[in-house]
Amino acid sequence: MKKLLLILLPVLAFVGGAISGDIFGEPKPADETRTQGTATEQADAASQTGKGESSSTTKDDTLGWFRFPTQFFVPVLRNGSPTAVMILSLGIETPASAQAEIEAQELRLRDSLLNALMIEANTGAFDGNFTSEVTLQKLRTSLLAAAQKTAGPNVRRILIEDIGRQEQ
Repeated sequence: MKKLLLILLPVLAFVGGAISGDIFGEPKPADETRTQGTATEQADAASQTGKGESSSTTKDDTLGWFRFPTQFFVPVLRNGSPTAVMILSLGIETPASAQAEIEAQELRLRDSLLNALMIEANTGAFDGNFTSEVTLQKLRTSLLAAAQKTAGPNVRRILIEDIGRQEQ
């Protein structure tokens, strides 16, 4: 009975926390998958992409974010057995004019990103200190390449909103 409680208690705590966070969390906008960057983010993006160009901002220069409505769950296997599950929330930076196109490709993008995450998990990216800047930059680069292969150059950057590891 004690062994069952040791396994069941953390699972119940996790589920209870997730439910209470959903219930008591911040109210979401009506269309949660389409968010625009703040003025500061837009100015930073314009200054990074607009070196040597005029500083005027057009609609194409305005960047926004596409947020995947559900998290990514990636099993971490060692010797054929699951040892942990990585849980990630991801977003994609894209020009505002291309957001509808990105939203239309959500399932293809999700498949592509999940495939890239599985490859990273199988090559040890989530072992040890998976939150180090070097590891996260490698992960972002891999995810960006996968997303651009699927949706084209309108994918500008990958945002890792949340990342966590749940041991099995």
